[in-house]
Amino acid sequence: MTRGAPIPDTVTLHVPFRVVKRGGRKEMQMPEGAAQPRRTDSTLVKALARAFRWKRMLESGEFGTIAELAAREAIPSTYMARVLRLTLIAPEVVEAILDGRQPRTLTLPTVMKPFPMAWKEQRTFR
Repeated sequence: MTRGAPIPDTVTLHVPFRVVKRGGRKEMQMPEGAAQPRRTDSTLVKALARAFRWKRMLESGEFGTIAELAAREAIPSTYMARVLRLTLIAPEVVEAILDGRQPRTLTLPTVMKPFPMAWKEQRTFR
């Protein structure tokens, strides 16, 4: 607006976005190129925390096998083994997840599928 111009009664602002469901929650998805605030995926962070906790419990000798630990946690040992694989994710990818800088496509269902073991190849997680 220029100096001396009348102030309008109403201002309309158009913000393009769409609402998508993500992990049972609704989330606004901004268009490509729009500045995205960091958004931590709490489900993924919680799974990483569990994986590293379980790994520490196994390495300390507190539990001898995954089956023993899974029985104590009252979860299937096959699920625990899949979650434990998250401890093999490259440190820089784990850091990005904790900072909320991971690509939108990097979700818990994505990392629960088989992924490359080489850290260099994990940089392109999709």
